[in-house]
Amino acid sequence: MSAYPNVHFVTSANQASQLPPDTGVEVAVAGRSNAGKSSAINAITQRKGLARTSKTPGATRLLNFFELEAGRRLVDLPGYGYAAVSGSMRAHWGSLLEGYFADRESLQGTIIVMDVRHPLTDHDQDMLALATSRGRPAHILLTKADKLGRGAAGNSLQAVRRMLPPVGVTVQLFSAFSGDGVHEARSVLERLLDRKLRAKETPAGPADPAGVNKPGIGG
Repeated sequence: MSAYPNVHFVTSANQASQLPPDTGVEVAVAGRSNAGKSSAINAITQRKGLARTSKTPGATRLLNFFELEAGRRLVDLPGYGYAAVSGSMRAHWGSLLEGYFADRESLQGTIIVMDVRHPLTDHDQDMLALATSRGRPAHILLTKADKLGRGAAGNSLQAVRRMLPPVGVTVQLFSAFSGDGVHEARSVLERLLDRKLRAKETPAGPADPAGVNKPGIGG
């Protein structure tokens, strides 16, 4: 049974005027083309085929909005770093995403998908900076962890962790193929979606804004 039995596609947007109403809460999912972003979304939601997967990198060309439950959304962002996309298209995506992260009040955080074998590329670093530019938390999924041995995957995790800021950005190993890390990623998604509610109930303080900065932790 799906973790979100009522999840469904809402709309796609290619410009700011096409975004759905800025109400409720949502979490964006970003990732470099061919890093396994769509597979990660499908695994986390337990809904095969929800996000489009393709052997051709760059299949996601729009901001795709999925409603998990009433007032709670997941947003599949265009894959980045795909050389075959025209310069004008990359510029358009860049402008659209900058506006989205700057203005979207319902956005509570971002899950950034990176191939565990090639993490923190320049494009990944740019996305991470954009995602955290307004103090929102980000969580990194090091995907395709099944393609490395346990030791090599653990070394990659530790190397990435050492390069991240101490607060606001977390990271974990993940494999849509084996299922490793899927439950943990779903728990992080839920905490991000509940972030606005917790902020109303808890006095402001120096605690991790995502509530996920714990040990063990860009289609």
